[in-house]
Amino acid sequence: MPSLGADMDEGTLLEWLVRPGDAVHRGDIIAVVDTAKSAVEVECFADGIVEALVVDPGQVVPVGAVLARLAESAASAGPSGTAPLKAAPPRKQPPEPQPPEQPPEQPREPASSATTPVAPSPLVRRRAHELGIDLATVRGSGEGGVVTRHDLEELAHRAVSRPRVSPLARRLAKAAGVDLTTVPGTGSGGAIQADDIRRATTAGTPKTEAADDQVPERHATSGHAPDQRTTAERAADQRAADMRNSIAALMSRSKREIPHYYLSTTVDLQRVSEWMKERNRELPVGERMVPSAALLSATARAAREVPALNGHWIDGEFRPAQDVDLGLILSLRSGGLLAPVLKAADTLDISQVMALMRDLTRRARTGRLRGSELSQPSISVSNLGDQGVESVLGVIYPPQVALVGFGAVTPRPWAIDGLLGIRPLVTVTLAADHRATDAATGARLLKAIDRILQTPEEL
Repeated sequence: MPSLGADMDEGTLLEWLVRPGDAVHRGDIIAVVDTAKSAVEVECFADGIVEALVVDPGQVVPVGAVLARLAESAASAGPSGTAPLKAAPPRKQPPEPQPPEQPPEQPREPASSATTPVAPSPLVRRRAHELGIDLATVRGSGEGGVVTRHDLEELAHRAVSRPRVSPLARRLAKAAGVDLTTVPGTGSGGAIQADDIRRATTAGTPKTEAADDQVPERHATSGHAPDQRTTAERAADQRAADMRNSIAALMSRSKREIPHYYLSTTVDLQRVSEWMKERNRELPVGERMVPSAALLSATARAAREVPALNGHWIDGEFRPAQDVDLGLILSLRSGGLLAPVLKAADTLDISQVMALMRDLTRRARTGRLRGSELSQPSISVSNLGDQGVESVLGVIYPPQVALVGFGAVTPRPWAIDGLLGIRPLVTVTLAADHRATDAATGARLLKAIDRILQTPEEL
């Protein structure tokens, strides 16, 4: 069970996307895990063959517990299934007698079709997961009976009763006893989302007599009004409460353990705005950039220049990070926060940052993030400009030692060369850990962000 944040102690395995005997490679999506904040796709971190699935769907296990066991693939393993050891050259063995040739009229049956079926490719397994198709029920048309992408697309086209379903929507439907084939999906391509399930349960199915009998009894004994919410609504409320409790515990720990200091500065974004306006004229609508991309890119590059604020406080000492893994703090529509990571953000140009920011935001809010995208950032950014706030005085996510906040970009009076004018300005704040740095170091970071934003063509 991977650690998907400093506030995660355990997770629930929702579903497996592989079976024993499947070949997997590093980066393949193999399972979906539910945390207090979101359903997350878990990636495989090694190549091999799935030997055993140790944890059953629905089981809650702590971080670090074994979920599955892998054996070495045949290409890199010896006969015992383990990696071969280096040894002296093998002794020469007498040639083994060759088996007699089979008569032409009695050809051998291919072993792959009856005994060892060919495993679908990782891309096919991922597509099956997206379409909500159980590969065990699909008859493959590929060589050796392997399931191909064409098989899945054809089946999905015919079987309209098996639409795409998000992991959270599937869980809510199961809890509420909702038949997914009766729920119209409002997501991309008709995918069923959690809100679709909530609407379906709100529309309502008659409660069972047993349920009706239990409500008055609960009301009579507790003195409270009966709970009229559906099962799905209660599950969603419980999930929101769990996320709130998780955030509260982590932020309480942060304020209890970390001696925060705060700095702020105001940055003129005139050059960024003009440069971005020119660039966007040449870009398709779906690829046009917003100021947030420049703010993120500048923060990542400034953190590279001031490495004392890019890392973690662990076991009483600061440990600098090798890369600038930028955490993007996002608010979810259902409430709560997630912080997906832009890996090595200081090496990306602004167009790459914009594409990643758009993709991570979309998938974070639809429950489609991967485990590796929720790994520990080395520094985080909170941008609440779209909410209209002037500045953000953040709370550091331990074990990080810094958090940069951006307010709204607003036109305000500003002195340029002794003359007063109206410029687009943004307030940039820094929350930093006094155990790791002093304010002079924090000031260097803010100054670097300002300087970088004055030369947007270098982003």
